[in-house]
Amino acid sequence: QVQLVESGGGLVQAGDSLRLSCTASRRTFSSYGMGWFRQAPGKEREFVAAVSGGGAYTDYADSVKGRFTISRDNTKNTVYLQMNSLKPEDTAVYYCAAQFGRASTQWNDYNYWGQGTQVTVSS
Repeated sequence: QVQLVESGGGLVQAGDSLRLSCTASRRTFSSYGMGWFRQAPGKEREFVAAVSGGGAYTDYADSVKGRFTISRDNTKNTVYLQMNSLKPEDTAVYYCAAQFGRASTQWNDYNYWGQGTQVTVSS
């Protein structure tokens, strides 16, 4: 029912910035908690950031806290992940996820997933 489309990934150098976007098809976008996850080759999928439906609550993985910022614009059905001071260890495919209700840090709690966008950070 909810289709998610990510964009904004690319190849950058360490210290650079990127902003990922995820646009949802659902008009009742504010009813969904949103999360960003990432998965690098040979590694498990890991939580990056989450935001509540109204945007008042945010949560971040310790590895990105202070560098990444999650936000949402419900008038555009879009969630963003601003990534600053990128490091090589940030290299991964980044996935946008949605669930009806409050956002979760657990990937298996989410109902809908985008196809992912690749972020590669060279050292």
